[in-house]
Amino acid sequence: MVDLDVESVPYRDYSNRQLAAVPLAVLAVALLVIAGWYAVTGAPVSPGIEFTGGTELQLQTDVPQSALADRFDAEVISVRPITTAQNTYIVTFQSTDAGALESQASQIGTVESVQSTSPSFGQTTQQLTVLGVLAAFVGMSLLVFVLFRSFIPSIAVVISAFSDIVIPVALMNVFGIKLSLGTVAALLMLIGYSVDSDILLNNHILRRSGGFYESAYRAMETGVTMTITSISAMVVMTIVATLFGIDLLTAIGTVLVFGLVADLMNTYLLNYSLLRWYRGIDV
Repeated sequence: MVDLDVESVPYRDYSNRQLAAVPLAVLAVALLVIAGWYAVTGAPVSPGIEFTGGTELQLQTDVPQSALADRFDAEVISVRPITTAQNTYIVTFQSTDAGALESQASQIGTVESVQSTSPSFGQTTQQLTVLGVLAAFVGMSLLVFVLFRSFIPSIAVVISAFSDIVIPVALMNVFGIKLSLGTVAALLMLIGYSVDSDILLNNHILRRSGGFYESAYRAMETGVTMTITSISAMVVMTIVATLFGIDLLTAIGTVLVFGLVADLMNTYLLNYSLLRWYRGIDV
């Protein structure tokens, strides 16, 4: 592992308000982005066909990518090339008439696969997904309150975890990443990453021997190294998936990078400042 000199971080030069101001400001901007997106589109983040219903064709054809949309009667949402296969594209439609779309596609090339999701099934999936994320978040919150049995340390973990989800969702809107079952899985993983790093920090400061700064730096040596290693792995996965045209892994990796970077900020600025204020430590 990389040996990080976390003790060089100048925490004593900043007040608790100054430390908390940055992550809270970023969270506020992220909430504004999501609220604006909801006002314009009716959803906090653009859903993929798993949630709205639609059809996805994998098509091999000599027709140029720019001209493919004109070859179908139904509206084409996107046309994405597969880099590992020459002249092969993934064409996405809002229509669920898979038979008609496959018939039209077969006239201009070879249909390699067809995937269709009905609107009713997509709506059911969307409801189950929301319930799953809420259940994971509520379960995490209850576990944290049981572990620490004190309001401030517990709420610090909950706020950090909440921000670790909200910021990637806002960035998904900015970068045009749609909500899919894969990105939902990434958001669920971020809850686990967030709780892990926050509990590590809280446990060292509240339950281990030693002064506040000594305990905090000891937790950071493990937590920061762990998070940076995870970010590096996700960056590599995202680059490789992009080069090979694996859109699902690209989206998952990108969301995880967004969330892990946010987790560094929220854990070692927001959570840290709340714990320092809770322990009554003077700067």
